[in-house]
Amino acid sequence: MDKGRFAVPVAVTDWATALGVAALLLGTGLSGPHPSGGREVLGSVLLAAGGLSLAARRRAPLVVLGFTGLCAVGYLGAGFEALAVSYLVAVYGAVRAGHRAVTLAVSVGLLAALHLTALLLHHGPVREVVTQARNTLELAWLIAAFAAGEAVRQAERRADEAERTREETARHRADEERLRIARELHDSLTHQISVIKVQSEVAVHVARRRGEEVPQALLAIQEAGREATRELRATLEALRDDDTTPPPGLDHVPNLVKQFQNTGLETTLTIEGQPHTVPAPVSRTAYRIVQESLTNVTRHAAATAASVLIDYRPDALTIRVDDNGKATSHRTPTPGLGMLGMRERVTALGGRLRTEPRGAGGFTVQAELPTNGAS
Repeated sequence: MDKGRFAVPVAVTDWATALGVAALLLGTGLSGPHPSGGREVLGSVLLAAGGLSLAARRRAPLVVLGFTGLCAVGYLGAGFEALAVSYLVAVYGAVRAGHRAVTLAVSVGLLAALHLTALLLHHGPVREVVTQARNTLELAWLIAAFAAGEAVRQAERRADEAERTREETARHRADEERLRIARELHDSLTHQISVIKVQSEVAVHVARRRGEEVPQALLAIQEAGREATRELRATLEALRDDDTTPPPGLDHVPNLVKQFQNTGLETTLTIEGQPHTVPAPVSRTAYRIVQESLTNVTRHAAATAASVLIDYRPDALTIRVDDNGKATSHRTPTPGLGMLGMRERVTALGGRLRTEPRGAGGFTVQAELPTNGAS
């Protein structure tokens, strides 16, 4: 179906054309000189069949081309004089589909077959017999149908090339924008994260060398710096390599939970349902939801425990993160950029996100992501 606002399905237009041509052929053939009896019935059937076969001209243009040509020869032999409109339409369709050489060969053969049929089956002067054949398939009409099909084919080819050019231009601009973002991230974040990572590792090394107990918070900073470095490197590689390096997904959630356990947050992971493969965007979004939710817990909730639930359903994936922080049902926290980012990711996938305080205290984040039956 075309994409226009008032577009008509292709099948409807094909059948409308076929019925119109069949009616035109029958009307023309029966209104002019024609035989009676069985030959009249045979010719009428061939006239109608040639027109109705045009309904399949898009699916099988060469078959329809040959069939309409045979019908033209048949009703001329039966004694009907009618322009082979169905064959002309079939010529247009076959040339438009790119079968120029075959169409030309078939047309030359049909012209010869029509003249031979008229000479063998019709009586009278040769000039009159040739005129009957010419009335069935005028050379001028044949050239016009061929030219129209070629013109439309060339126009469609140019339109396709223009569309490909637009897509390539858009792709090129997207590549340039990706590289610009990669450079900005590298220039603005890499240095700061490297400083945090180095400083934390030096502090841990010095503390251990002195025989002092390393604070748990310092170890968490060290691990967070390493993870941030890895994620930033993966992000930069993904931006530069057009997503050839996949970002973290559901498989990385257990390691993510362990990282937050090392910060002193009592974090548990529960998986329900039968685990199965989900689309990559769903997997990445699920990881980011868990990451952002647990990050918010450690930064803002003053919680001591958090639980992560991943529920695999036949057509959806549910992620739920609960904590025992200080949020109450009487106050809904103002969503930050991280929360807005989660909502945008979930909405883009056609899912639902619910964020609210729990009745017993704490906060809950629940997302339902459709998987479209992926397995």
